[in-house]
Amino acid sequence: MGSSRVEREAPSPPDGGWGWVILIGCFVITGFSYAFPKAVSVYFKELMKDLGCGYSDTAWISSIILAMLYGSGPVSSIMVNKFGCRPVMLLGGLLASAGMISASFATSIIHLYLTAGVLTGLGLALNFQPSLIMLGSYFDKRRPLANGLAAAGSPVFLSALSPLGQLLVDKYGWRGGFLIMGGLLLNCCACGALMRPLLGKIKKVPAGVEADAQELKEMLPSKPGKENNAAHAKKAAKKPPKKKLLDFSVLRDRGLIIYIICKFIVVLGLFTPTVLLVNYAKDQGVPDRDAAFLLSIIGFIDIFARPTCGMIAGLSWVRPRMAYFFSIALLFNGLTDVCSAKNDTYMGMVIFCVFFGISYGMVGSLQFEVLMGIVGTGSFPSALGLVLLFEAVGVLLGPPSAGRLVDLFKRYDMVFYMAGSELLLSGVFLSMATFCCMGRKKKKDSANVEEPEVEEEVNHANHESDNAHQAALKDDES
Repeated sequence: MGSSRVEREAPSPPDGGWGWVILIGCFVITGFSYAFPKAVSVYFKELMKDLGCGYSDTAWISSIILAMLYGSGPVSSIMVNKFGCRPVMLLGGLLASAGMISASFATSIIHLYLTAGVLTGLGLALNFQPSLIMLGSYFDKRRPLANGLAAAGSPVFLSALSPLGQLLVDKYGWRGGFLIMGGLLLNCCACGALMRPLLGKIKKVPAGVEADAQELKEMLPSKPGKENNAAHAKKAAKKPPKKKLLDFSVLRDRGLIIYIICKFIVVLGLFTPTVLLVNYAKDQGVPDRDAAFLLSIIGFIDIFARPTCGMIAGLSWVRPRMAYFFSIALLFNGLTDVCSAKNDTYMGMVIFCVFFGISYGMVGSLQFEVLMGIVGTGSFPSALGLVLLFEAVGVLLGPPSAGRLVDLFKRYDMVFYMAGSELLLSGVFLSMATFCCMGRKKKKDSANVEEPEVEEEVNHANHESDNAHQAALKDDES
């Protein structure tokens, strides 16, 4: 009785099962990663009084967190490819917590940059990217919905962390608030423990099948020079393929280059209104609790906007046109900023928060689904790391430059005009570039697919005519 060899098939996305647990973990990680840099703005007024700094100085804290979240993308990609998602996320949770706990003992704004900014941002980065990779490996057909539900973690946590932060400031001061926030970030470790690697099914390959195939190859006559090639191929097959830690070849994709340029422009203005909104409201005489509640309004609207947008993106007639849908979301967000620049009443700010929550939710729900559609799940880890690296530069410049404008001119409307124009520019660029570049590429590819079929038909017809001609010659000879 012949023995059999055990092999593991390539895993296929289950679109459910343990994937729902992965979705819950990704929901929490996304909530901390995106809501935390905005919610920390609740502490800015106290920091300005205690440390004697300005708007632009405190805005750097949020910018550094976001820059580390994006700029550490390649580092996160390398570590995930080397060690896997779960160990990297456990390490990230510890770093994020240690950063905020250390920040509670800071005596200068530079200390806050290094602890709450660099250390906490790095920890969040080591959680955020692996969670998206795991979500993409567990979902395929339901991926737009899964991305939308996971992205809803950001508004949910924003709605909770903003009033919680104000409550902690009032009761314990900013130092006590940072200490408690550091403890909350340890939940990232629990989410990392849920990230079970997806394994393929085990199958048994009978040894006789390989033996019969090898005997058949040996019986067949081989052409001169084929023996060396076969031996070389056999040796190469025995060596496992070397896995690239960071695949730069994804940058050859024209669609990815368009996406990178678009997202760089987006992050220059996307986070600026939320980072400065609370301070703007307080400067207009709005009570502290009501000012912090504005972020909760954005978060509450965002909770429903992201899953709804994810379901719409999963429709059969929308999914092939995802880039155009994303462009509409960017234009909507930009128009919201521009039209709300002159709001100076609390009711006007509330209306702005409602429309900003809808448009911001659309952008958050679609951004990674568009990237997965461009590069596929196989190249997604490397592509995401490189995209986040380019975005880090933009997010590092956006909020501080807006804060500098406020310090110089004491006018917040310029901030909204600047952020809105950047979002409008990115939306127009993405739609035009997709139509001009990617549309022509698809037509060219479809034409190339049709050409071989025509050539095959012509060759088949020529082959039949040659056979008929040879048969006629044989009849003449006989």
